[in-house]
Amino acid sequence: MIENKEKRSGNYIRAIGAVAWKDLAAELRSKELLSAMLVFALLVIFIFNFSLELDAKTRTSVTSGVLWATFAFAGTLGLNRSMAIEKDRGCLDGLLLAPVDRSAIYFGKAISNLAFMLIVEAVVLPVYSILYNTNLFQPGLLLVILLGSIGYTAVGTLLSAMSVQTRTRDVMLPILLFPIILPVIIAAVRASGGYLQNLPFDQILPWLNLLIVYDVIFTAIAFMVFDYVVEE
Repeated sequence: MIENKEKRSGNYIRAIGAVAWKDLAAELRSKELLSAMLVFALLVIFIFNFSLELDAKTRTSVTSGVLWATFAFAGTLGLNRSMAIEKDRGCLDGLLLAPVDRSAIYFGKAISNLAFMLIVEAVVLPVYSILYNTNLFQPGLLLVILLGSIGYTAVGTLLSAMSVQTRTRDVMLPILLFPIILPVIIAAVRASGGYLQNLPFDQILPWLNLLIVYDVIFTAIAFMVFDYVVEE
């Protein structure tokens, strides 16, 4: 019995890895999704830079909001395109017919979406640091970005699988996503601002706790309902 459980666990993990690697390999060949996300994110950064004439102190106070607005919009673009490509190419039906637990498909897609989002953030952070003359490479801030990105992709992957079945999928995903993801955005902005403004850790900790709890709860919810979402 133990051997069977270990075998099933190994197969489950391999299925997750196969789905994630499929997306990453396809993107390495086409560079369609990452290029769109990067161009969009950099355009937003440049627009903010040239439209807001801010002094050094004000820049520090608005940095967290500008960053997370950029991450949210670029991430939504990536989530929408990621699942739409699967649908348009007929790959989604093939994945659903594969003899694996469908939650493995969810985790594989979520991991690849998270990887794309982290790559975009890795490019945006140094560009923003140079344009705004702000040090963003702080361990605490990087932790907040990771936690916020996990929560964003956990919910976004589930909702993109739901909205891709509709004719108005490009509009439907933001309408579904932003109200649900609002706690992550607020907590991430507050925690990021706390690190940038060197606030005491006890003022940042509640927002970190909110991010962690949100990530755990919504990842568990997505794990339980993904099978029903794709059936619809």
